Amino acid sequence: MLELSNLKAPRGSNSKRKRVGRGNASGWGRTSGRGEKGQMSRSGGKVRIGFEGGQMPLYRRVPKVGFRSRKSVLGLNRYVIVNVSDLNRLDDGAVFDSGSLKLLGIKAGSKERAGVKLLGCGELSKKITVRVQAISESARKKVEAAGGNVELVKLSGQNSADEVS
Repeated sequence: MLELSNLKAPRGSNSKRKRVGRGNASGWGRTSGRGEKGQMSRSGGKVRIGFEGGQMPLYRRVPKVGFRSRKSVLGLNRYVIVNVSDLNRLDDGAVFDSGSLKLLGIKAGSKERAGVKLLGCGELSKKITVRVQAISESARKKVEAAGGNVELVKLSGQNSADEVS
């Protein structure tokens, strides 16, 4: 009858730990299974990852493609940049927000989710209400001088320090 007291491990499943360097009679004496001379026979002997024995390694043979812009790391690519002069293409009294980018012919791509930043390059001759995520001081002055007003719209997860710069 099978009980916990008479259970046995299957034959060959338990093997003793191999102790190397304990004399030639053990079968693992002298070089202890490391072979003769060379890097791998020394203590701490390792070959670094990617090393191919002097052959040009794979990571250097394959062509390099693309790069990661430092601007994206610094957060400079966060916004779709729009200049004040672009707003002259809108009608007088219009509202400009992230939905108006297509009307202006500005391709936003994936940055559209990040928001719009209005910069003060150029002049504005129309009264426009601006709803953006960030605006420069010069752009704010030009919009208000033309009779328009500025509303800062916050996206989810946006810091308040990002709004005016």
